[in-house]
Amino acid sequence: MRIIRVFPRRTNATPTDPLAIVNRTPGFFDEADEVHISVAFTYDLPKAEWLAKQWSVVAPVKIGGPATGMRGDGFTPGMYIKPGYVITSRGCPNRCWFCDAWKREGNEVRELKINDGWNVLDSNILACSEDHIKRVFIMLKRQREKAQFTGGLEAKILKDWHIDLLAWLKPARIFFAYDTPDDYEPLLSAAKRIFEAGFLSPASNNVRAYVLIGYKGDTFSEAEKRLKAVLSTGMFPMAMVYRNKQGYRDPTWIKFAWPWSRPACISSFKKELSAG
Repeated sequence: MRIIRVFPRRTNATPTDPLAIVNRTPGFFDEADEVHISVAFTYDLPKAEWLAKQWSVVAPVKIGGPATGMRGDGFTPGMYIKPGYVITSRGCPNRCWFCDAWKREGNEVRELKINDGWNVLDSNILACSEDHIKRVFIMLKRQREKAQFTGGLEAKILKDWHIDLLAWLKPARIFFAYDTPDDYEPLLSAAKRIFEAGFLSPASNNVRAYVLIGYKGDTFSEAEKRLKAVLSTGMFPMAMVYRNKQGYRDPTWIKFAWPWSRPACISSFKKELSAG
């Protein structure tokens, strides 16, 4: 079956094959048995509905993706995210107020068939069984690209045997998160153990932490304090401005976050902190 996938916007993970189309109406030579509109962000839903109407002249149209609240069943490599990106599990046992993953996928982790890839996007890979995690690491070890965990690792459940696996794998980059105050102590512990293991160092800037800022009640001074606290652990903070379901982000927070989302600027802050 010939399926055209249409995406309202391009991201780093959007497929680039000829049947992956970004934010355009059908052309004269577009032919398909089905058209799938894939929506990652809720604020793109109006555009997705408009695209669905335009593409309905080509073939039957289905709208899906995380923004729709649709529960993911399995994972087909290269279909809705480009080759190299991989999802090996769905669901998360946490109930974070700012996250829709557990609402969409459920509070129980579902382990999927393990496909080849190098960039792991699982919502909470460390919540999987020991057997599944070990099989994922074996898969990652045989890839030509060094592994990345951009979906994030949860510091609160990071165990010593996870550290041993990471040291064996030697990933290119790993991410954690500092979303709520109780994240800090586990983050500090994770940084200490990772750097002691020696497979990545603070100098590499490749142990990173997403830092949620700009939510209701947050202040610039408190956000800066959290970002600098991450720097003090040796991790590399990456500011993530809170966005509501309509996609709105406060422009003043975007301006504040700009240097804290640029690696060159963060590196200069890191040097200043070390010098101080």
